[in-house]
Amino acid sequence: MNLAGLCAGATMIILTGLGHVLVIKGEYHFGVKLWPVFLVFGLGCLYVSVIVNNVYISVVLGIASATFLWCILELFHQKERVRKGYFPKKIK
Repeated sequence: MNLAGLCAGATMIILTGLGHVLVIKGEYHFGVKLWPVFLVFGLGCLYVSVIVNNVYISVVLGIASATFLWCILELFHQKERVRKGYFPKKIK
């Protein structure tokens, strides 16, 4: 029995949920200036996923890379959601 697809799907759900929390908390505490951090993590995971020999680790890192890079877009969307009042704004 091959469980690779099931593990990849579970990894995607877990990392997407983690990305959701990182975007909300990150935008709240740091604003959109956090986007370079997501870029570095995304490109770093992408690079390592290409050079690693283990296919399972490569899949997990590839999913993490896509998640971190997608977080950049969602960070700017989160800024708009805060502006519209859907999420709380940090009082400085």
